[in-house]
Amino acid sequence: MGERETWTTEEFGTSHTGTVGVLLADGSVPDPVYFGASSGAGGQSVSQWSVFDGRPFHGPRAAVLRAVCSCGWTGPEHPLDWDEIGDQELADAGERAAGACTQNWDEHTEEVAEAAVPLPETITVLLERLEEEIERLAKVSPVAAVRAARRMEVSAANVAYWPARDARSNETIEQNADALGLDPDATRKLMARFGRWSLYR
Repeated sequence: MGERETWTTEEFGTSHTGTVGVLLADGSVPDPVYFGASSGAGGQSVSQWSVFDGRPFHGPRAAVLRAVCSCGWTGPEHPLDWDEIGDQELADAGERAAGACTQNWDEHTEEVAEAAVPLPETITVLLERLEEEIERLAKVSPVAAVRAARRMEVSAANVAYWPARDARSNETIEQNADALGLDPDATRKLMARFGRWSLYR
């Protein structure tokens, strides 16, 4: 996988890493484009959608842009009209289609959040209020805000200990992952951190 711009959310992290994917006219996904270093040593593999413009030393011409997510989800296709694009830089001419991909992925992560186990409104309101209070405190005393955030970390670790252990005992890792909106690997790491057990035993 070559280097390219990706997106994540704070809650779901790398379990839902989004990006703009490319399809060629035959429906295939192109390989990354390799750009050699001018010095001849090293180089860079790139999968950023804007390099697939069919120009010399660039990638083959993209026919479609679509949002893709590391969870396997793919968004609707946004065709590129090369008669209209002409000699324009793809980074500029394809900006609207790429922006639509970003919006599609945002909608996908909203659906992931809605499918996750719901939180009581009282908890959601309390968390939002706590964030607001710490932000206000930071304007008066940044170090006090840091201490408050540290206390939040300690509290989270304390209150999550037994729930993490119970969830591990009562549900499969896949069921817990679905409920949290995470992939199984991220769920194992989160549960192990809160439940204070080793991933390697």
